[in-house]
Amino acid sequence: SDTDSRLKFRSNKEVPQMENDSFSEGIELGGLRTKNEIKILIGYLLGRLDTPLTREQLDEVICGEELANYFEMSQALSELADNGNVIIKDNDLVITDKGKKNSETLEHDIPFTVREKAFNAAVRLQTRLRRERENRISIDRVEKGCNVTISVVDADDEIMSVKLFVADYDQALAVKERFLEDPVKVYSNIVALLLA
Repeated sequence: SDTDSRLKFRSNKEVPQMENDSFSEGIELGGLRTKNEIKILIGYLLGRLDTPLTREQLDEVICGEELANYFEMSQALSELADNGNVIIKDNDLVITDKGKKNSETLEHDIPFTVREKAFNAAVRLQTRLRRERENRISIDRVEKGCNVTISVVDADDEIMSVKLFVADYDQALAVKERFLEDPVKVYSNIVALLLA
């Protein structure tokens, strides 16, 4: 009947739209929607950063900043590895000479704002991870809250250790985040206050 054919047409027309939305989910306006663009961005990041990224860190940078869909990014990375543009070495993603040359040739095919956003996010992530490795912080739950111990370390020498009591775990996490933003600044401010 006429009603049946209209229903079929409508449902057939809506299916591609739903598929399209699923590939775009998690991508902000201006983000990347093709595998080729995502490949270029991956190559750009791996070629520009001083320290390699792991697969998990790449996910955090690209998907965390809503620059690409997780599944498209995974496929793009697999293709880069299959084509010899990227190799995985001790869990690190390392760009090959071929990959670096390709990404340098094509990097202007993706918007500068996307490249800049991804690069800055990667630098922030790597800086934070380095600070976590180089400094110490522990959170111990106690009866009425948490004890937070922060330690500033220079090489292997602990140059400052401070223990704070906070009311709950959320405050403990806030202290941790603030400390890891700039441990040297925390140290300098404490020393300045004590010597004033």
